[in-house]
Amino acid sequence: MKNSKKIILLSLLALVLLGFTSYNYVMHGGARDLASEDTAYSVSSKSIIEEFVSNIETSNTKYLEKPIAISGTITAITGREVIIDNSIICNLKNPDISITKNQNVTIKGRVIGYDDLMLELKLDQCFIINN
Repeated sequence: MKNSKKIILLSLLALVLLGFTSYNYVMHGGARDLASEDTAYSVSSKSIIEEFVSNIETSNTKYLEKPIAISGTITAITGREVIIDNSIICNLKNPDISITKNQNVTIKGRVIGYDDLMLELKLDQCFIINN
């Protein structure tokens, strides 16, 4: 009886540890220092959206998980989220109070996906490199 309780307790402990590790990996495992990485591509917001609209698979292969610099005009700012030309959603790593709506900027970030229903490209770990 005591051995079965130990086995159950150890199994439960292993599951909790696995759950915690998985959560940490999903929430923080993809964090990189994009400032120190070379920019894979520098594009305008309109050209990258046109690429994704014309061929999602090719564009995903080219841009997904890569650090890119996108130039465009800020159309909305909500906390840490900046929207460029109504189609590129950038989640800033740190809020930047110096930026304003209708300002031309270049933002560097990691491409995390394209929503073909909403026609929106999403980036994370973004920061302003030119304003």
